[in-house]
This record gives sequence, structure tokens and C-alpha cells, in this order.
Amino acid sequence: MTMHQNDLNDLIKAKRLLENPGLAAKITHFLGLPIEKGFALLPEKWSAKIGEMTRTALSKAIHAAVLTMQDSPGEAASTTWHKLAVATTGGIGGFFGLPALAIELPISTTIMLRSIADIARSEAETINTIGAKIACIEVFALGGPNMNDDASESGYFAVRAALAQSVTKAAEYIAEKGLVEESAPALVRLIIQIAERFSIQVSEKAAAQAVPAIGAAGGALVNTLFVDHFQDMARGHFIVRRLERKYGSEIVEQTYRAV
Repeated sequence: MTMHQNDLNDLIKAKRLLENPGLAAKITHFLGLPIEKGFALLPEKWSAKIGEMTRTALSKAIHAAVLTMQDSPGEAASTTWHKLAVATTGGIGGFFGLPALAIELPISTTIMLRSIADIARSEAETINTIGAKIACIEVFALGGPNMNDDASESGYFAVRAALAQSVTKAAEYIAEKGLVEESAPALVRLIIQIAERFSIQVSEKAAAQAVPAIGAAGGALVNTLFVDHFQDMARGHFIVRRLERKYGSEIVEQTYRAV
């Protein structure tokens, strides 16, 4: 099947968004400081703390954000409102510094997940389906290669393939018992896998906010870049899913790799 030119243009846009330079590069560009300086200011054993916070944030967000969305596929996404909301939480977090991250991150993640669901809906996803809800959560694993990945393991389709088994088991569990138990093994496994990648961007955000000169205004900017990054990931992801529904996953993946 030959892909229509408009759809091909959309796929090119999706690839440009999904294979972008990443959050750290955006923060460095806008703040004008190497993010490595911020990493040097983070406390010892910060990586373990970030991992714990991201798992908690994802668990809370899953049970709060998508469930409140109304189903109206194709409706335009309100990305600006979500950016303003996350910028506000970032400003508060920047004012109080790193100790506030444990409180701010679950709030920001929940707002971002709602924004992701909003974008999914604008790309004709039916949000009340299990597949769409899990696809929204998957976005947090995109755009942040694991430190142990090589180039062949960090691309968009490689990440989806790595998550595929956990996604299937989580979907089966939710279909049988609903989205009610945070401690359900199938959901926990999926959250752990996604948190491994999401925590990379959270660490980059924390490193930027650790710089003493950042303050509230800088925290708001970092959080705006943070949500903007995941909105880009969501737009690319749900363009690909829309085209997969039309042409099939094999044709879309082959064309994605070729463009």
C-alpha cells in the first residue's frame, strides 16, 4: 500500500519530533549553561531517589489524569493551558529548590499525562480504550535513551518493542480487573520500565533546578521545556499510531525508517 502524501508528511513530522536532540539539549540552549554543572550539585545517591520519585509520580498520574478525559476523538488539544499549569508548579518548585521536587513531580506528571491524553484525542484516539490509556503512559519512556542503550536500542520503535510485553500484560490485567490496583504486578512492571527512561529526563530537570541562580523563574522555564518535550513526544507517537490504524504497523515502521 502506498502512503498518501499528506500522511507521509505527517510521518516525517512525527519522526522529526520523536528523534529530537532531547530535553538536556533544550535546557542547555535556553538557559545558556551546561547541564553537567547542575549534575555536580545534586546530592549523593540522587539517582536512586529520582527513580523512586518517578515511579511514585507515574503511579499517581495513571490513576488521576486519563480517567477524567471525555471521549471526543479529533478534538483540538489545549496544549497551552497544560504548559501554563506545569510552568506554575515548576516556578513553585524552583523557589523552594530540590526538596520540593518530591511534591511537585507527581503534580506535574499528572498534568502532563492529561496533556498527552488531550493530544492523543486530537489524533483520533478513543481515550476510553485500554490501548489508548497505556499508549499515553508509554510517552514518558520516549525521547530519553537508557544509559545502557546503544544507538540501535534507543530509537522510537526500539523503545516500543522493549515495552511491548509489559504493555500487553498490563492491558490484559486492566481489561480483566480495571485500573484500580496500583500494586498490581502487571502495572508495576510497566511503570518500572517506563520510569527507568522517564527518570533520565527528571534527573536533567532536577540538575537544571539545582543551579542556585535558577530560582522560581528558571524553574518555570525548565518545567515549560519539560512539558513541551513530552508534548512533542506525544504528538509524534499518536501521529504514528493514527497512521498504523490506517496502513498497518509494518508499512508505517518501514516508511518511518526510510524517510
